[in-house]
Amino acid sequence: MERKIFQCYVCGQPEDRCSCDKYCVLCHSDYGVRLTEDGQYYCLDCRDACDYKTQDAV
Repeated sequence: MERKIFQCYVCGQPEDRCSCDKYCVLCHSDYGVRLTEDGQYYCLDCRDACDYKTQDAV
């Protein structure tokens, strides 16, 4: 089974090629943000609270 690559909702690029401003869409923090499956960036606290996974955690 092929793994889906998470892509940024704004630019359509994977996290390592995305040049968008990166900040948590929930709390607007820019500390430790990562791209999740829904194509948006979240900080660690918000990812944990909402049970969002990063590409390397799925």
